[in-house]
Amino acid sequence: MRRFLGPLTAAVTYTRWLHLLIPSAVVSVWLFISMDTPWAPMIFAVPMGLLPAMRLAEGLQAQLLLTPGERGSPDASISAAPAATWADRWRTVVWLEVRLLFSVVTTFATVWLPATTVDLLLTASDAGPSDEWLFRWVEPHGWYALLAPLPLLVLVAVVVVCGEGITAAARWLLGQSRVERMTALEERTEQLLERNRIARELHDSIGHALTVAVVQAGAARAAKDPEFTERALAAIEETGRDALDDLERVLRVLRESDAPLGQRPTLGEADRLLESARGSGAKVDSEVTGPVEMVPGPVSREGYRILQESLTNVLRHSGAVPVRVRITVTDGWLELEVTNPLTGVTGTPGGGSGLRGIRERAALLGGKAKTGPYDGEWRVHASLPLDTA
Repeated sequence: MRRFLGPLTAAVTYTRWLHLLIPSAVVSVWLFISMDTPWAPMIFAVPMGLLPAMRLAEGLQAQLLLTPGERGSPDASISAAPAATWADRWRTVVWLEVRLLFSVVTTFATVWLPATTVDLLLTASDAGPSDEWLFRWVEPHGWYALLAPLPLLVLVAVVVVCGEGITAAARWLLGQSRVERMTALEERTEQLLERNRIARELHDSIGHALTVAVVQAGAARAAKDPEFTERALAAIEETGRDALDDLERVLRVLRESDAPLGQRPTLGEADRLLESARGSGAKVDSEVTGPVEMVPGPVSREGYRILQESLTNVLRHSGAVPVRVRITVTDGWLELEVTNPLTGVTGTPGGGSGLRGIRERAALLGGKAKTGPYDGEWRVHASLPLDTA
């Protein structure tokens, strides 16, 4: 019983009913103009449907009246945008024709089925039936009152069936075109890529700052040298400020979806990473070959993050050990190599998310990165093509 009575209490039943009756107002106006051509609105629907804005208007009506509150947000299967192609325009024309046909059926049922109920009640009384409907030739009888609710039940069934039908037609004819689906998919992919990039940014920047701070603090406590402690605190302060700047930039991007990413560090600023590592006690031997300043922005920025994560792993897993950094720009490639001796104190740093991030960054640029032990040392080697940009 609840299954049959459910449509009577569902708000969507009545919003769909309203949607089905709206075209009848237009048809009624035309019938006042010319009763002899009731089919004219079907003809007028063709040029109207070819207007790009008509698809937007029909899509908004369908979202508001055919699927109100079903998902708490507009139904993504129904497009609410102007027609972008001729295929969309012709689908809108077909939609208008289908909507008019459903409207005719619903309007007829809305007018005549309640009239039938009234006729049944009149026939069951002494007043007799009206002269306008089915019972003009029948004799009055009391048992017709038992049939009076039947037309109203049929009306509800017609409204529910037509509502389901027009909603299915809307999702088919007003649904997103292939171009719109591809655009939505590309936007979603861009959002996911941006989120992954921001996650890597936070991991590299904040992870590096925390690692430097921990190593510096530990070294200062162990050294018990006021001068060294002062240098360590200065290095912690500088690294913390850089991390706060990175964090503020990333949070600004998250708060404002249209905000520019701002200037991210490039390999031209690699010296601050090397000095930060030296300040943590590591003996850094660096060598730069080739025009690093000519490296394209995307490659240079990712190269900076790869170098940052490599130095962070050295400090985190091996401590203050000698580090050799080689940056080479030659033959259309950027070669980055960071090596340090394996101390065996904290284990091999081969399973962390940082090393996975290094490989992911290289792969996204069309390059490759290798990480692992090599000839008694831990080595990170990344090759990035310069023509990626």
